[in-house]
Amino acid sequence: MRVFITGATGFAGSHLVDLLVARGHKVLALVHEATSHQGLPANERVQPIEGDLLDADGLIKAVALARPDLIFHLAGQAYPARSWLDPALTIAVNTGGTANLLRAAVAYGRPRVVVVTSAEIYGPISAEDLPLTEDTIPNPRHPYGVSKLAAGELARLYWERYELPVMEARPFNHIGPRQAAGFVVPDFASQLAAIRLGQADPLIRVGNLSPERDFTDVRDVAEAYWHLAERGRPGEAYLICSGHSISIQYLLDTLIDLSHVSVEVVTDERRVNPVDVPCLYGSYVKLEKDTNWRPQIPLRQSLADSLDDWEERLRSD
Repeated sequence: MRVFITGATGFAGSHLVDLLVARGHKVLALVHEATSHQGLPANERVQPIEGDLLDADGLIKAVALARPDLIFHLAGQAYPARSWLDPALTIAVNTGGTANLLRAAVAYGRPRVVVVTSAEIYGPISAEDLPLTEDTIPNPRHPYGVSKLAAGELARLYWERYELPVMEARPFNHIGPRQAAGFVVPDFASQLAAIRLGQADPLIRVGNLSPERDFTDVRDVAEAYWHLAERGRPGEAYLICSGHSISIQYLLDTLIDLSHVSVEVVTDERRVNPVDVPCLYGSYVKLEKDTNWRPQIPLRQSLADSLDDWEERLRSD
């Protein structure tokens, strides 16, 4: 099968490429020189195609060149906080880029498409409204959430108007090897790896530790994308999550235990952000019912692999 992917050099995208290559598929990866900073794997089954989500006509040509049986759309501006710095660009890339990709899919011949949005569309949720489901009313609280909500709505409209068989994936937090700094697990893991290697003093700086969030291994998330491509119902949205919440304190304690080092934990006021939602988690009942997907990789394994990944990165620096 020929598979066209945007965002193939990103965190989840790189794991999806690994999955597809391992199963014998041909991967056609959209790369944009200005933003695709990580490389693609050196494999004959992986072919880069130059393109830009904001160049509608160029994207049509890229999709036509790829001749895909299937499309995964993962590319975009992925940081909610950064969306406040340039909200117009975030909406242009995440919403406009999705519109251009869907248009290109229709122009090519309507292959199956999985559009990845985010559980960030929901915003603040009260405890009585948990777990989140696909029927929970979105209430985004930043331009990133708005951009992803609109991208999901476009997916539904393209199914209704053009019968493009497109599914929307709404992942919660995903963790594992290759995750960039700026998220809670890599921030903890990178500090602990440096301590374990003797590159830093035995002190770890943290922000809020009480919030509880839903974490899924990135490799399980990639598997969920594939399940959706195979068995998802066009025009539908699906939550991808673990189905339960884990405190940030538990993540830190587990990573410290895995690192086998003694550390002093210090609260860094620069890392402390206001928390408007103490607890947040979702339900994957719909995804499991339609595709038979459920998470497989234990949290402790995800954290151990993240820690090992950061130690390897720091050794090679």
